[in-house]
Amino acid sequence: MSEILIRTHHLTKRYGSATVVDNLNLEVKSGEIFGFLGPNGAGKTTTIRMLTGLLDASEGEAFICGYDIVKEAAQAKAMLAYVPDQPKLYGKLTAREFLQLVAALYRMPKKASLERADQLMGMFGLGDRADELLEGYSHGMRQKVVLAAALIHQPRVMLLDEPTVGLDPASARLLKDVLLELARQGAAVFVSTHILEIAERMCHRVGILKEGKLIAQGSPEELRKMVGHDEESLEDIFLELTGGHETAELIRGLEEGNDL
Repeated sequence: MSEILIRTHHLTKRYGSATVVDNLNLEVKSGEIFGFLGPNGAGKTTTIRMLTGLLDASEGEAFICGYDIVKEAAQAKAMLAYVPDQPKLYGKLTAREFLQLVAALYRMPKKASLERADQLMGMFGLGDRADELLEGYSHGMRQKVVLAAALIHQPRVMLLDEPTVGLDPASARLLKDVLLELARQGAAVFVSTHILEIAERMCHRVGILKEGKLIAQGSPEELRKMVGHDEESLEDIFLELTGGHETAELIRGLEEGNDL
């Protein structure tokens, strides 16, 4: 039986009178890739930041591998890795030095961390530039370093916020393969993405957030049954559930008008 590695219970975040995440209840099990979808401003990044402990919830709780992210922060954070949408690195460190810094924070043995760093840098195509300062790296290369750093301690839970931003197609494919392998090894992967094709091909289940509320969750097949259209793509289902289909129809109408 799969273990629940991510769980939220009535997780809520408010800023003044505005509720950004509203009474969120979800579970992600070991071996599962969970896609977190929603329009801009739906509350996806806020949810991920609460799961990491970077942002306090207004109400409710979040658990990582059974540990309360607030009350048992050290134990919970030791189990997870977080990849933000805008990576921020120490520009005066080399990629190798940065990975060693992260490994030290997780108290990894020196020899094991060096071997793991070399393996990850090779996998992401950074080996030839491992000893160059990060300030000279492109956005895409920085994203690869952040991904390598997230993987260095072999986390049980991966939280990724738009991880393919800035990656070339080959690197995006590599990321997909890495996440699938992590899940195969028993990790729980929680990924926010706007690229619905990636979510449909990679995720075992998805959750759709609208205005802070989880309006649907399940496998793509379950969501198709829910909307009553067996042949629809995840993109079509997403647009239908979030109201974006109205915009899509308007665009199609404009395109048809241009063809006249």
